Amino acid sequence: MIVTPSAEGIAASVKAAKGRGLPPVHLWNPPFCGDLDMRIARDGTWFYEGTPIGRPGLVRLFSTILRKDGDKYFLVTPVEKVGITVDDAPFLAVDFDVDGAGRSQRLTFHTNVGDSVTAGPDNPLRFVRDPETGEPSPYVMVRAGLEALIDRKSFYRLVELGEAQDVEGVSWFGVWSDDSFFKMIPSADLP
Repeated sequence: MIVTPSAEGIAASVKAAKGRGLPPVHLWNPPFCGDLDMRIARDGTWFYEGTPIGRPGLVRLFSTILRKDGDKYFLVTPVEKVGITVDDAPFLAVDFDVDGAGRSQRLTFHTNVGDSVTAGPDNPLRFVRDPETGEPSPYVMVRAGLEALIDRKSFYRLVELGEAQDVEGVSWFGVWSDDSFFKMIPSADLP
């Protein structure tokens, strides 16, 4: 069953978040109303019924009511919950700022939907290598189980900041942020 988001539900979400940041979607438990023909592509583009959503403000609004339950993604309002498709990660980290150096440096990532988050214990970086090609896919946790895929140019900048570090007797190449070391690749696997 394909459904469309109701104006009532979206209005309630906006009202709930007015002046307080993100809506408290983790507190809402509305009935599931079906799947919506909405998809977030790997490059961060949001589609509705196969057509890209061209209004950044609308994409930002939808991103604020996004929730992940298990392996599935939903748009959640106080009155309804609809399923959507996410190809990889729901957000794309399009840039980051560096403050400081070494262990104490802080890497603050900025997403395509206007979120900013500093990588650290609560917002870890994760690096996944394709088992066949070895191609890396880097991610940063943005909020409540929702990650951002880090874009290629930002990943190359992260690599420039990387260094070797012993972790439990194994040398890893990785990057520091907020006193946390995030492993990218075993040093022995570097070209």
